Amino acid sequence: MTEKPTEKFRTSVGGQALMEGIMMRGPKLIACAVRRPDGTIDLTSEPVTTRWYNKVPLVRGVCNMVQNLATGYKYLSHSADIALTEEEQEEEKTKFDLWLEQHTGPRVQNALMAVSALVGVALAVFLFVFLPTFFTGLLGRAVALGRWPRVILEALIKLALFLGYMALVSRMKEIRRMFQYHGAEHKTIACYEAGLPLTVENIRPCTRFHPRCGTSFLILVLLISIVLYAVLPWTSTGLRVVYKLAMLPLLVGISYEVLKWAGRSRSLLARAVARPGLWLQRLTVFEPEDDMIEIAIAAVTPVLPETPDQAAWGHD
Repeated sequence: MTEKPTEKFRTSVGGQALMEGIMMRGPKLIACAVRRPDGTIDLTSEPVTTRWYNKVPLVRGVCNMVQNLATGYKYLSHSADIALTEEEQEEEKTKFDLWLEQHTGPRVQNALMAVSALVGVALAVFLFVFLPTFFTGLLGRAVALGRWPRVILEALIKLALFLGYMALVSRMKEIRRMFQYHGAEHKTIACYEAGLPLTVENIRPCTRFHPRCGTSFLILVLLISIVLYAVLPWTSTGLRVVYKLAMLPLLVGISYEVLKWAGRSRSLLARAVARPGLWLQRLTVFEPEDDMIEIAIAAVTPVLPETPDQAAWGHD
């Protein structure tokens, strides 16, 4: 029986699962590894740009979220271009896509990609900000409810919508495979943090759950929003939604700082804060196949610094 690897330090290395690939980000470099249709690995990299806002608490949370959305979308599109064959890419294209290629340039196409990303954000706001408030307000007109019953009801609706959405998405074949790459990413980082050589054999028994996962950030935003929005008035459903949107940057900033603290701390409180995110990762992080772990190794190797202490939390 082999001994399970244990964590030796916490690292600032992180990543994102892509279509048949993984993007890894280290202190100085971002690397992206994608499996080509012929079985070989496409590897690209770019330097990490140091931003002024990373030194400013609360502000860095909002700015990093926007930057990570843009970077993630870029690499997701890149992985689709690499992983799909030319025939598959043509099948995926709609008549609108073909028209765009023929009649517009790269700037227009990039602008439309940005708009589609914003539409995705707007949909998330509609589902998890507007709908819970709308349904709670609707029920509040039919049944006399005090402030705290409304707060609790809104929280339950929000959690039900979020968990239901994640459960449904995880059942899609393509998304489930991407979530397996998510598991390969986590396991590889866990192996590195345990101080072990990055081999498939060493990585396979490592945990697929990690406290700094994007899934953990989402559930933290959700839970902190319940507390933060509890003080808002219920005089008008529409006005309450406006207040929520106005407080969204503050919510994201606080959630980022809490996640950053929980990622560094080994205290009992930090473990308790990280627990809901680890539970939720059962819906978004699956056991990977060995060839997926190989992709994770290829992606993380270029971004690792010369010494582990340079990647540790708190290193500047």
